Amino acid sequence: MPVPPAASPFADLDGRPVAEHVGVFEAEHERLQRELSTIDQL
Repeated sequence: MPVPPAASPFADLDGRPVAEHVGVFEAEHERLQRELSTIDQL
């Protein structure tokens, strides 16, 4: 399911300090792993 741009964790990334970028990408990576781990249950 596509994420609306305003709800995207990357929407304000350009306004954040670079030091915070890693945390944003790691959180999204974890979310995607959780979502993809359920693919076999479909």
